[in-house]
Amino acid sequence: MTTPRLQLSGITKRYPGVVANSGVSLTVQPGEVHAVLGENGAGKSTLMKIIYGSVKPDEGSVMFNGRPVHIRNPQEARALGISMVFQHFSLFDTLTVAENVWLGLDKALTLPEVSASITAKAAEYGLDIDPSRPVHTLSVGEMQRVEIIRALLTQPQLLILDEPTSVLTPQAVEKLFVVLKKLASEGCSILYISHKLHEIRELCNACTVLRGGQVTGVCDPRQESNASLSRLMIGAEPPALNVRELHAGAPVLEVRGLTLASEDPFGTHLAEIALTVRAGEVVGIAGVSGNGQSELLYALSGEDRRAPAGSIRLGGHDVSHDGPGRRRARGQHFVPEERLGRGAVPTLSLAHNLLLSRRDALGAGGWIRVGALKKQAAEVIARYKVKANGPDAAAKSLSGGNLQKFIVGREIEASPKLLIVSQPTWGVDVGASAQIRGEILALRDAGCAVLVVSEELDELFEISDRLHVIAKGRLSPSLDRAEATIERIGEWMSGLWDSAHNNKKETAHAAA
Repeated sequence: MTTPRLQLSGITKRYPGVVANSGVSLTVQPGEVHAVLGENGAGKSTLMKIIYGSVKPDEGSVMFNGRPVHIRNPQEARALGISMVFQHFSLFDTLTVAENVWLGLDKALTLPEVSASITAKAAEYGLDIDPSRPVHTLSVGEMQRVEIIRALLTQPQLLILDEPTSVLTPQAVEKLFVVLKKLASEGCSILYISHKLHEIRELCNACTVLRGGQVTGVCDPRQESNASLSRLMIGAEPPALNVRELHAGAPVLEVRGLTLASEDPFGTHLAEIALTVRAGEVVGIAGVSGNGQSELLYALSGEDRRAPAGSIRLGGHDVSHDGPGRRRARGQHFVPEERLGRGAVPTLSLAHNLLLSRRDALGAGGWIRVGALKKQAAEVIARYKVKANGPDAAAKSLSGGNLQKFIVGREIEASPKLLIVSQPTWGVDVGASAQIRGEILALRDAGCAVLVVSEELDELFEISDRLHVIAKGRLSPSLDRAEATIERIGEWMSGLWDSAHNNKKETAHAAA
């Protein structure tokens, strides 16, 4: 028998009010790609942090390469040969990409050598990044690329990946899978957390299922279907989405000639953005992270008020220079991709986080009606099945997926006329993803205009009525969902839509 690369026995971790892991046992063999599957709050991230040394278990033992180990911190984990890519990033904002990567590598290397290694590894894996850029100038997707590259540069024996493909194009995912399969063939073990069941079935040859902090099943995902994996994970198959014929109404959001220089020297300038979102439709914007999505969302949300006069209209009113508050008063609500810091205040309770976008619990003179606020928060928690220790729970105490459910629920329950959502189901389990997408479609059916910016193509294909692609600060023509294919959208992500669109127009003109 081969000595296991990693062996966990009886791992238990308790927090006040919750048991994150309860008697978890897990074995990973050399060269095995092992999925850890479970709904949000099932204890996956806590278990990975225990393996990586950033959380200490209350009970249980860890063996690595046949030897008992007590991993006290990530530095000891890396010394053993364990690397991890977190879903929530561990990067220093004020340092450059190269300096952040350097922190986890052999200090005998010089910074120029580290920069050269990053460039080479980025090119090899299709994860383009500039080593000299400060981290605070990166989008969320670009930060994840840095984390992946940093982990791969340590040449790990065990690589832990938490939602690694959520910001990659289909072509880049294929390339990453080639790399991961090659690593596995060379003996590297991989622990893989993903809510994309088709990825797990394609990549992984073993799977441990967690539910409520306990192991509820072990299987070979290659022998399972998406439906059977869903049943193992959440006890049921996700509900089918309600797809209906489009009956769009009047324009709610109109963007014309939006050209805007990025305030960030490493950002992307917007060029002649033209976009319309009508009542009763979902418009999706696809694209690789770092192609102008952040700049566009800042302009649409009102955080950046430098847009040319008349370039952004909401319900027929020019809101180009209006801030978020005035746009909210006109019925616009917004879900940013950064959950903590922009979507929610980490240290505030869920109830008080409602005040970021809903003011109906404010009484005369601006006094907060705390009872009403807690009741509203409890309703969101119940309807969206948020796993939290009640309305008084701090936002930072929730798992990423549960906080996302709360933020999306908070904005939907405000009955917006226009909802702009960035990455609606990033890091959210399959059951919760289906629920959020279903709520977005129900909002659309009630007459709301919805704009979804996402790097999850499957998601956009499921819920969008029309699609655009953003690349290098430019927005493609609109494409009806029926005309869109994965291959076509993938090509357009490189900015290759002009010739195809012109050919289409020429063909239509000739036919006429």
